[in-house]
Amino acid sequence: MPGFFVFELASGKVFTQKVNKIMEVNFAEDRLKRACENASERQRKWGDPAAKNLKTRLDDLRAARSMEDMRYLPGRWEELAGDRAGYFSGRLNKSLRLILRPTRQPPPSKEDGGLDWSQIDQVTVTEVVDYHD
Repeated sequence: MPGFFVFELASGKVFTQKVNKIMEVNFAEDRLKRACENASERQRKWGDPAAKNLKTRLDDLRAARSMEDMRYLPGRWEELAGDRAGYFSGRLNKSLRLILRPTRQPPPSKEDGGLDWSQIDQVTVTEVVDYHD
């Protein structure tokens, strides 16, 4: 969540400046982390285009302040339903998806029951999956 940096000038005036925290990205398993973060492993497991997109999606997540920022970036991020309720999906190619969930449980939610994307600043990558398999 954003914090505030407070400083005082020699004149005695006090100023606050909003400091934005960036997204914390974790992985459900060490094996998954190695596969996602190692270029040759990504390439071997998921092929060139998906491997490049996976790196881009992870870089985007790490640069975001919250999941709200991801709504406007490539990957067509969406909140999942059914047995994957509470998870997010980002597209890597036509059928391959990066699946993650808010790290803090229970996750921040809105009155309508959906996730509050603006309050989610820590996520855990749970899998890279082909929905069509």
